Amino acid sequence: MPELPEVETLKLGLKKYLVGHKIEAVEIRIPKIFFGDKKDIIGAKIIGLKRIGKGLIIELNNDFVLTVHLKMTGQLVYQDQKTGNLNLSSKVGGTTLPSKYTHIIFTLDNGAFLYYNDLRRFGWIKVVSKADLPKVPFFKDMGPEPKVGSDLAGKELTFAYFKEVMKKANQPVKLVLIDQKRIGGIGNIYANDGLFKAKIDPRRKGKTLTDSEIKSLYDAIFYVLKKSLEYGGSSDENYVNALGQEGNYQNHALVYGREGEKCKLCPGKIQKIKLGGRGTYFCPECQK
Repeated sequence: MPELPEVETLKLGLKKYLVGHKIEAVEIRIPKIFFGDKKDIIGAKIIGLKRIGKGLIIELNNDFVLTVHLKMTGQLVYQDQKTGNLNLSSKVGGTTLPSKYTHIIFTLDNGAFLYYNDLRRFGWIKVVSKADLPKVPFFKDMGPEPKVGSDLAGKELTFAYFKEVMKKANQPVKLVLIDQKRIGGIGNIYANDGLFKAKIDPRRKGKTLTDSEIKSLYDAIFYVLKKSLEYGGSSDENYVNALGQEGNYQNHALVYGREGEKCKLCPGKIQKIKLGGRGTYFCPECQK
């Protein structure tokens, strides 16, 4: 699932290309993905983009917004006459768009298009009135998130809050980090790498961490998120950016996806276990 760095990268890319365009038509190929009346957005102009946790908000110049959650394999890819000739990642489902994974097509003015692709069809796009946006459960229930970009639409993850959450947590620290109602935006990739950076065993209960370990973990989370942003996010699975191209963090991950490989810090090897049904990577020698 795209996490904070991927969705932030996508937001910045879409903001660059989408703002100022008018939505002229919407083709819905898979109805279960699109919620609301497309008539409410046809003719509207895109005026901004925001991100809260792993979700996107496309702002319009009328009384509505488009809210988007990519879930596991969703993609938003922009094309116009200038960008249409760029090489696309095979993850979009073909060499051209629309592809076999394209389920919603937004026709924009000036010959531009926005394609929503989704291999597993778990994601969604919802037309929501601006008045009702604060009531949307996905955004309303999102926990504070690390501020790693220039702006922040959701609640900010402060160290004081982070420490309070950990001190009360009776669950493995890895599961605390990926609980979106507690902390927004962090998923499996960056929880694994953050814990490795802080040298903390993912199986330890949050409440067992010392104050210094909590601070190390807090700093480590920011470190790996910022590194991923520098590399354009991770395309370990289906993520692509706003132009349908892959990120590069997967080639620089600290432990995620590196089962059996030598640890970057010691002679030990990276192990993989399951925590809460999710693959969890760590070094048993370094992480205590």
